[in-house]
Amino acid sequence: MSTQDVIYQTDALIAEDINAYLDQHQHKTMLRFITCGSVDDGKSTLIGRLLYDSKMIFEDQLAALENDSKKVGTQGQEIDFALLVDGLAAEREQGITIDVAYRFFNTEKRKFIVADCPGHEQYTRNMVTGASTADLAVILIDARKGVLVQTRRHSYLCHLIGIRNIVLAVNKMDLVHYDQQVFDAIVKDYAEFAKSIGIESFTAMPISGFKGDNITTRSANTPWYQGPTLVDHLETVEVLSSVDADKPFRMPVQWVNRPNLDFRGFSGLIATGSVRPGDEIRVLPSGKTSKVTRVVTLDGDLDQGVAGQSVTLCLADEVDCSRGDVISLADNPPQAADQFEATLVWLNDEAMLPGRAYWLKLATQTVSVTVQQPKYVVNVNTMEHLAAKTLELNAIGVAEIATDKPIVFEAYNDGRTLGGFVLIDKMSNATVAAGMLNFSLRRAQNVHWQALDVSREAHATLKNQSPKVLWFTGLSGSGKSTIANMVEKRLHALGKHTFLLDGDNVRHGLNKDLGFTEADRIENIRRVGEVARLMTDAGLIVLTAFISPFRAEREMVRSLMADGEFVEIFVDTPLEVAEARDVKGLYKKARSGQLKNFTGIDSPYEAPEAPDFRVDTTAESPEDAAERIVNALLGWAPTI
Repeated sequence: MSTQDVIYQTDALIAEDINAYLDQHQHKTMLRFITCGSVDDGKSTLIGRLLYDSKMIFEDQLAALENDSKKVGTQGQEIDFALLVDGLAAEREQGITIDVAYRFFNTEKRKFIVADCPGHEQYTRNMVTGASTADLAVILIDARKGVLVQTRRHSYLCHLIGIRNIVLAVNKMDLVHYDQQVFDAIVKDYAEFAKSIGIESFTAMPISGFKGDNITTRSANTPWYQGPTLVDHLETVEVLSSVDADKPFRMPVQWVNRPNLDFRGFSGLIATGSVRPGDEIRVLPSGKTSKVTRVVTLDGDLDQGVAGQSVTLCLADEVDCSRGDVISLADNPPQAADQFEATLVWLNDEAMLPGRAYWLKLATQTVSVTVQQPKYVVNVNTMEHLAAKTLELNAIGVAEIATDKPIVFEAYNDGRTLGGFVLIDKMSNATVAAGMLNFSLRRAQNVHWQALDVSREAHATLKNQSPKVLWFTGLSGSGKSTIANMVEKRLHALGKHTFLLDGDNVRHGLNKDLGFTEADRIENIRRVGEVARLMTDAGLIVLTAFISPFRAEREMVRSLMADGEFVEIFVDTPLEVAEARDVKGLYKKARSGQLKNFTGIDSPYEAPEAPDFRVDTTAESPEDAAERIVNALLGWAPTI
């Protein structure tokens, strides 16, 4: 009998009394799971079958599904369950899943959110998104093909992200005549791989998403299989929230709730553990302590707040606490550090640039971070650790990272909320990587900032000036060094304490180990920025003359300085004019191929979008430009 001949009826209670239906399902536990594996393993079909068998499709949806199955389906006159999930036109045309599709369904025992993850390697980044919040992963294998590369990749990522409940669903058993030997061979092959990557256990089951074997009921076609059906297993497996409830209390603060003068609370989602009125708490990273007086929700006060609940905590003391801080129990706080080893999954088409500053977002904390050259990348087929200078799209690697200030964290294995993060490009705001903190570096704990008796203000007062960084940027041959030198001579003649950092001069000493690749250019500017900051601490007016071709690095240096100290001066000279000057003969070498990674020829220059000064050297002489800069600076800050 075909699927269409089965009498199909959704839960009648939905139509009769929606409030009663909602009340019936209100207190069910929620399981989030993903389906993943290689292309055409039947992930979308399986989810469609689950939706159908759980009666989560209404009559009009079923009619549309039957019609679409005849038009664009792949199962002849049978219902193509994959069409319930493959909603994008491009997905239906190609018969593949491109984006992560989320679907909700429920049974008598539990509610479910399932994410159908794409199988193609180029969409691995979408799979990581779906897996990041999952309690369980259903890894599908086509019984005809066995364990494939993408099966291994997705299994490794699931384990890496912390999913410990793995179901190995050997699908399309109907196409191998329900042969037990085929099933056993696949399970043995997968078990060997799983052991090599640290998967301690998994649940294997033979299924057919299309025919419905072992999905909701035991199949007569596999009498040799004595395990649970897929739905039975999903209904009884332990969910992540129950595990989180037994962990130490952690609540990242989302915002300070101050509706009136008589109420002040700190709102957030409880990540792990529980909290009660009267508990002694600690606010991190400051370490301030207080006591909880109320646990407030929209529906009233609670005697206890638990993991997964959004609450507002009222404290007995007026402690300094804001978004990004973390509240824990006083006797069991998490750590804070600013240097870590982390595992990264690179999600961007453009490769990672070691030394470039990105935004790191962890829970409610957002800080600037730099990533060092990877220690290694992982070959998911062999589990080998391979040397690499960067991370390409979908690469998985381990690298050291450093944040610009301490963040509250836990190792990812101890807690996803304070251990998992994303990296965001500062210029495009695109998410470029997902990461997991492995541990903080010992040097981060042993190296502390030494308080000094002579402050930067005292240095500046002694010199009777305000520290500044005059950052000259432009193409090679634009006239940066010439104008910067003239500005310094004028300031020196006025009795100001200055120092000029020139690009060529710095590469003779401090940066002589660096080349001219994008990564080396980034590190070059980072080092110069740190030196410039130290010089402003000494009260100096620092002038720098560097091509500094990337906006992100110029903004990184700006962020190191106090407000108003960084002055960006764009020496705007057209490429053809700079090349015509070619005092050092560099453009000629670059054009002939003798000089690689030369800015303006085979390496980009990102012009400032809103510089503090713009100097057009085709319309203004170096002397006039220098005079204008000095006069403007003296006018902005009379004590300079």
